[in-house]
Amino acid sequence: MPVAACHCYATTGRGTDWTKARVWAKLHRLVLDELGSRGDLDWSRCAIDSVNMRALKKGDLTGPNPVDRGKFGSKIHLITERTGLPLSVGISGANVHDSQALIPLVQGIQPVRSRRGPRRRKPAKLHADKGYDYNHLRRWLSQRGIQHRIARKGVETSHRLGRHRWTIERTMAWLAGCRRLHRRHERKADHFLAFASIACTLICYRRLDR
Repeated sequence: MPVAACHCYATTGRGTDWTKARVWAKLHRLVLDELGSRGDLDWSRCAIDSVNMRALKKGDLTGPNPVDRGKFGSKIHLITERTGLPLSVGISGANVHDSQALIPLVQGIQPVRSRRGPRRRKPAKLHADKGYDYNHLRRWLSQRGIQHRIARKGVETSHRLGRHRWTIERTMAWLAGCRRLHRRHERKADHFLAFASIACTLICYRRLDR
């Protein structure tokens, strides 16, 4: 299917069935598998972040955005590998705290092929800003063998992590620039997530095309 057609196809006819069958997430995994088998995924320093998108219609997983005068919106939550390629994506209402997305996002990383050895789904280290500064999250990561670098509230600024987090911020800027993500038009959460998954897949696909 031509890349330009994906966004139109996601919520019409058979595309709706594909969304229910998580075809877009599976496509994302296929592209990640190809990148992993080529050795193009760097798991050494991953990062987590979110970006707010205004919702033009109230729907599933929307909520009042505290930083946008209470206007309804959604958040896109993302984990990327070191160079900014998306590994896991999720959505929530704009009023959901970032910290609540960390565990589901890490668990949502699919097993990806590696150049040598078994499939991989666990970051070596995860960088996050102070929105994720909770001891139970640090413990949860440590129990799974994931090192963490999370900015501490009142101790250090998130800017100190900037040299490792700028890649995810760039990826978030790309997502925010997508017409079907910049403003949420869909009432159904799975349709909006489908568009986010397609955008993440395209970001990864462009790396394959180099």
